[in-house]
Amino acid sequence: MNILESLKSRTNTSCELCSRTENLNLYQVEPKRSDDENDHILICNICKNQIDNPDKMDPNHWRCLNDSMWSEIPAVQVMAWRMLNRLKAEGWPQDLLDMMYLDEDILFWAKAGIEETINEEIVIHKDSNGVVLENGDSVVLIKDLKVKGSSMVAKRGTAVRRISLDHENEEYIEGKVDGQHIVIITKYVKKI
Repeated sequence: MNILESLKSRTNTSCELCSRTENLNLYQVEPKRSDDENDHILICNICKNQIDNPDKMDPNHWRCLNDSMWSEIPAVQVMAWRMLNRLKAEGWPQDLLDMMYLDEDILFWAKAGIEETINEEIVIHKDSNGVVLENGDSVVLIKDLKVKGSSMVAKRGTAVRRISLDHENEEYIEGKVDGQHIVIITKYVKKI
């Protein structure tokens, strides 16, 4: 039995990441560890295109990882971990990563070859004191801020809870002040 037939049997002919049943491809999880099906997964064209082209990623498509991350197949676990890390800036993937457990050798495989790319893609947000900010953190304003496009002034000392990070610009975070969703510059906040 060849690798493709073996994977179709293992997966009941469905994508191991999102469970779609059409346009399936054999995908080798790098770095290669063996020449058998253990280094391969069966994935659909949608998953493959988004893995190969991170700029065309649809974060909502990857909510399927909520199920596939629990797979017993190490190669599937590795790809779920990598995709959740790639999507960390969305907020919800971090919750799944916090729940996910990988054996030490599987985690090593997951990190192998992608650590440099992950570090390049991650934008790090820091408050006025240089403390790293993450999605869901609470901050306090250290200066009165005029809100562009409105007459509102966000007062110094105002707490902003459950912030979200701008995954393209390290200087911007978003949050609600007095019920209004605003963008805040990180140098004017302090993490609580």
